[in-house]
Amino acid sequence: MSNSKLSREEILSGIIETEALLNKIQDVDVLMEQILTEARKVVRADAGSIYVHDGDRLAIHYAQNDTLQKKLPPGQKIVHSYFSFPINETTIAGYSALTNQLVNELDVYEISPDKPYKFGRQSDVVSGYRTVSNLTIPLRTSSGRILGVLQVLNAIDDEGNVTFFSKDDELYISHFASNATVALEHAHLTRSMVLRMIRMSELRDPKETGPHVNRVSSYAVEIYDRWAFNNSIPESETKKFRDTFKIAAMLHDVGKVAISDLILKKPARFTEEEYIIMQGHTWLGANLFNEIESPVDSVAREVALTHHENWDGTGYPGKVNVETGIPIDVNKKTGKAKGLKGEQIPISGRIVALADVYDALSCKRVYKEPWDQEKVLEEIKNQRGKKFDPSVVDAFFEILPTIKTIHDRFPDDDEPI
Repeated sequence: MSNSKLSREEILSGIIETEALLNKIQDVDVLMEQILTEARKVVRADAGSIYVHDGDRLAIHYAQNDTLQKKLPPGQKIVHSYFSFPINETTIAGYSALTNQLVNELDVYEISPDKPYKFGRQSDVVSGYRTVSNLTIPLRTSSGRILGVLQVLNAIDDEGNVTFFSKDDELYISHFASNATVALEHAHLTRSMVLRMIRMSELRDPKETGPHVNRVSSYAVEIYDRWAFNNSIPESETKKFRDTFKIAAMLHDVGKVAISDLILKKPARFTEEEYIIMQGHTWLGANLFNEIESPVDSVAREVALTHHENWDGTGYPGKVNVETGIPIDVNKKTGKAKGLKGEQIPISGRIVALADVYDALSCKRVYKEPWDQEKVLEEIKNQRGKKFDPSVVDAFFEILPTIKTIHDRFPDDDEPI
């Protein structure tokens, strides 16, 4: 049923119900994407963006556009560039953030010259899209701290034509933004706790940086989305899993906090004994989540334990007692634990395995320069069916443009976002 056929009370009641949905989402990035989706439903907007406050700038994190999306093959997502701009009055989003005001423009190409802001047409020029109506609102906490800006574009009427956002739409988006901000505050608390754990790992292992875990977890969620589409996983199941998976993937190497600095920071190759100790970060990390209290704990345990298992069974730690690391099924030839093989490895571990290796090869480390991208991709192809699940490799290559934008979004000289 369209919003025009619902009463104001019914729409506001629906917004309250949506609040419950948003409050169940724990990952900040997954939540922001869902906030944008739900906001567009509330005011029947064809497109929109969500910007995140980052110092004295706003950075675009998510953009959606139904018109452009319909032109793509099923399962493919719009790839957008990540960029930021200063918070000042020259842009609509900047003005809204700076003044704490809602902005409603009937046609962004016809903004009054008396107003301080202008609409940047570059995105329309590149995409071939025509932005008309624009409704923008800041996302501020009850204490006045700005988290970001929500912007919806091109209201759609009952006939499918672009129209303006009404005064009622202003009311609806204001109520929605207030509820969404509360959910964002909760998700930020979860993210803060995760980042504290990661910073502990970073103090021990310089390779375990904020940008690294942000990239790996973002790669992992996008690969999972494509893999789930290819395997006809119901959308409801996909949405539910990706929230917990994003957080879990960030914690893939958290077990390194239990490994000696003498090993973690050793500049030379490990001895065989040191390598065995280093491999223990998998089951040690899983140990942190043994007392499973939430879906995140369950998936984080899976990821920590299995992200170094190989599709062909040659990975580690294999079939071990998670509390002690002692093998429970021994390979008679090697005397070590038998590795998990094929679909014995949970999909979470199979995906993070690829995401982690891709990032490690693509980025500079103290002990190596980054590999050329062509060489990295060739290595992943060569490991299809060996180190990596073939279906995960296929999903990875199907979303390469998205993978590259994520790589650019989290450069190594940045602080964790």
